[in-house]
Amino acid sequence: MKVDDLILQLQDLVNDAKSMPFSGGKVLVNSDDIYDIIDQIQDAMPAEVRQAKNIVADRKQIISEANRESENIIRAAEERRKIMLNQDELVKDAQAKAREILEDAKQKSAEIRKATNAYVDGVMKRAEESLSAQLSDVKKTRASIVNSQKNSK
Repeated sequence: MKVDDLILQLQDLVNDAKSMPFSGGKVLVNSDDIYDIIDQIQDAMPAEVRQAKNIVADRKQIISEANRESENIIRAAEERRKIMLNQDELVKDAQAKAREILEDAKQKSAEIRKATNAYVDGVMKRAEESLSAQLSDVKKTRASIVNSQKNSK
């Protein structure tokens, strides 16, 4: 029987006892009944105390395991955060490097385009000068032919 039930039985015994007149609320109970219930309480107490100790030990073990598990989760989360930060840094570094390469390519492209335009302009200028000189020679030759035809008539 449980200690709680035995204590209730003891209370019932006192409640059901006959009160003594002019005693200020004192009651008359059979001491053998009280001692019998007390003995049962003493017998039941160690089992319940052991059970309570086991519950407390289990509780401590459960809390300890929960604490270890929470520490493992926190450590894993910290590691994951570090990995993500490292990956984020790598992405930022790669993006910065890509921007740098793109800017460098744009700058080199502009320089090449400028140099190409200057080269083409120089070639065209020399070609124009050469053609102008040849055109001038052609005009002189033609004028000379026209003059020689006029003089031969």
